[in-house]
Amino acid sequence: MSMHPRRQVLGAAAGAAAAAALPLAGPAHARTAEQAHPAQAGAAGEAAADQWVTVPSPVPVPLDAHFDNDGLDTAAARGGNFDGSGYTFPGEELPAGPVEVNGIAFRFPSSGAGARNNVVALGQRVDLPKGRYLSALFLTAGSYGNASGRATVHYADGSTTTAGLGGSDWYAGGGSLSAPYRYKPDGTKDAHPVGIGTAEVWMDPQREAVALTLPTTDPAEANKTSLHVFALSLQPAAQGRALALRDAHSTFSLLESSGAQSVEATVVNAGSVTLLAADRVTVGVDVPGARTVEPARVTRLDPGEQARVRVGIRNRVGTTPGTARRGTVTADGRGGRAASAAADLTLGTPDYRPTEESLSGHQAPYWFHRAKFGIFIHWGVYSVPAWSPVGKQYAEWYWNHLQSPDNAVHAYHRDTYGEDFAYDDFIPMFTAERFEPRAWVELFRDAGAQYHVLTSKHHEGFALWDTKVADRNAVRMGPKRDLIRELFDASKRFTPELHRGLYFSMPEWFNPDNPWMGHAPRNPYTQEPVPYTGYTAGKDYVKDYQAPQMLELIHGYDPSVLWCDIGGANDSLNVLAEYFNHGKNRPQPYEVAVNNRAGIGFHDFTTPEYTTYENTVVAKWESSRGLDPFSYGYNRATPDAEYMTAEEVVRSLVDIVSKNGNFLLDIGPRADGTIPEIMQTRLRETGRWLRTNGEAIYDTTYWSRMAQLGEDLRFTVRQNEAFYIHSLATPGARLTVEAPVPVRAGDKVTMLGHDRPLSWTVRDGALVIDVPEAARRAGRYVWVFKVDWQV
Repeated sequence: MSMHPRRQVLGAAAGAAAAAALPLAGPAHARTAEQAHPAQAGAAGEAAADQWVTVPSPVPVPLDAHFDNDGLDTAAARGGNFDGSGYTFPGEELPAGPVEVNGIAFRFPSSGAGARNNVVALGQRVDLPKGRYLSALFLTAGSYGNASGRATVHYADGSTTTAGLGGSDWYAGGGSLSAPYRYKPDGTKDAHPVGIGTAEVWMDPQREAVALTLPTTDPAEANKTSLHVFALSLQPAAQGRALALRDAHSTFSLLESSGAQSVEATVVNAGSVTLLAADRVTVGVDVPGARTVEPARVTRLDPGEQARVRVGIRNRVGTTPGTARRGTVTADGRGGRAASAAADLTLGTPDYRPTEESLSGHQAPYWFHRAKFGIFIHWGVYSVPAWSPVGKQYAEWYWNHLQSPDNAVHAYHRDTYGEDFAYDDFIPMFTAERFEPRAWVELFRDAGAQYHVLTSKHHEGFALWDTKVADRNAVRMGPKRDLIRELFDASKRFTPELHRGLYFSMPEWFNPDNPWMGHAPRNPYTQEPVPYTGYTAGKDYVKDYQAPQMLELIHGYDPSVLWCDIGGANDSLNVLAEYFNHGKNRPQPYEVAVNNRAGIGFHDFTTPEYTTYENTVVAKWESSRGLDPFSYGYNRATPDAEYMTAEEVVRSLVDIVSKNGNFLLDIGPRADGTIPEIMQTRLRETGRWLRTNGEAIYDTTYWSRMAQLGEDLRFTVRQNEAFYIHSLATPGARLTVEAPVPVRAGDKVTMLGHDRPLSWTVRDGALVIDVPEAARRAGRYVWVFKVDWQV
């Protein structure tokens, strides 16, 4: 693993807390629709004559009076200081004036000389045009890290709602608006991509909004995390039955149900009436050269809510893969056209080329979105010494820690092994003699994981397969076994439902041809050179070593996930184009994923480690951490009591999934191949919870209104089927959820693990569920309540 969490790309983050719902009342099984939802029932009657009403256009809100930071420079106009260290966005790479981002009209500020063009969020109150709105949409970025805080919406009646508002670190390089470089303080270009993302705050459309107070973050100063707001637009609510389509675009992903090409769009219920199965809403694509073969259906969507849909299309005879066409994504229902959105579509999947533009057509596969939970395995020569101060630093970084006299590992190694004992002297001690790959993969399955990722080669440069470019590998020395082959073969045979991935470190600490740490191996006590065992120097590190090894893994093991680390010098454009094109030789549909650490801007998902996010991040992400308090590799110094408890694992999983992430939980086997008993116990305990509650985790998505409410509640959605409330605290006799939960008369509320329906009501905008003692006793770690939609 890298020493520090990598910066992340934040997409459209949506979150709200303590928001009032439309009026509801009564147990679902005992009330009529009018009793349970009088406001909607009335609106439905009003809209009967006109089945679908027009959705008002977004309203840009000028922020000029609040701009207090100049974050945009051009080659001709200088003077900006976005982050407090003198760096700025390149104005010539970004729009100025009206711009549409993800289907929303914004007014992007000018980059004129000395002009202030963004607001550093310090609690400013922004007056809004008085009106009823579904949401406030922002263009945001963070400086010195991902920034977030609580925004407050003020209504004319004196009430408020609060919501999470965030922005990703601009240095993450992605986002809805991006640039390939930034300006340094001296005016020269820093060739690193920077980006601005979108964020969304839910508003109560039943109340007239009058103002919004921004979160309070730090001032824009060096080493302080600040949230910057560049633009704000409001989405007005329609009165009646109304839908809007946003961010319609083609993908190169295939639907697993049919193998058809996927076109994605976000369906927004922009009206005041709940969308039900009786509305018969289907989403399709009209485009010359292709036809819709698998329309998407939306059978339940409350006012203000969103659903991401996937429409399957196939090229007509004569349409070459990669053909560009202008088309229309349509939503039809109740015998009429509900909404439409024009889109530039690419029909079919052409061969990938080694360019950022071509690779950008790839995205995280749908199986990865559904899987949610994976097992990371850090296993290598570092598993022999397996030591670092507990909870302080990564044990797998032993060799690098050893170099510094100020690091505890330096003294530990001298006292335990002696000053003449080189790191590579551990290689013969890495035996894997008790490695049982079948037991490993069956443990992963029993833990409820859907995929596993093994370190094929960590920063120490020791490969766990028979690489042809160096003898520094597990077949030529140490175990004398192809450990990857054995694990993958066992997984294919005994747990074929699991996806198999491989981690690969792009650089190596002390490789003589390209030492990441600046020098070849040496004795850390005498500074005398020592051999880099099994390696003959003189190669072009990237062309003759790194890239060939990555291609050996791709062609020899066909991993579902290529989990790169660190970045640096690379040939990743060529390697990843080959990786994706190689996938076409597999039975279709079958797709692979690559993370954001391959040294290029392109990626399918981002990878925070030992941390998560406060809000939903729509750009796919995966959080990783060890069961150990702060190590991925095995640390013999860690007592059992310091490992994560099953409750902590489950709570982390729920929190991450509620915000659109996957959880990659790491184990560190010993050098002999045994997995410490405490790790096995934690995985099995997690699996038992998932066997009861997995339907609220796998194949779910985030709730578009909010990820969490307070410290103890999280939410997930199974589209068109059910809504889940996760209580991270033991519920009392009544669970009160002060949020606009999508529940209506006829819906059934249960707790997973307790089959009997629960009584519920809605009081003052809050869902109140009666939780009998038997239900409370049936739960453990996290109690999951299911709103089963009777559509």
